[in-house]
Amino acid sequence: MPRPCEVQIARLERELKRGPPAHGWADRRWTLLWIKTLIGRPFHASCTVEGTFGGC
Repeated sequence: MPRPCEVQIARLERELKRGPPAHGWADRRWTLLWIKTLIGRPFHASCTVEGTFGGC
């Protein structure tokens, strides 16, 4: 997967700041699986949980 551009990173940061409940999850803490899912939705990209912070 190509590296995200600054606009995509800013969008992801905004969505993360909204918190998990804004995306349908009951818990207020992010999990790697939820972040992986959040990345996959707008970017139409697939990552491994392990690659979520190390590069997809």
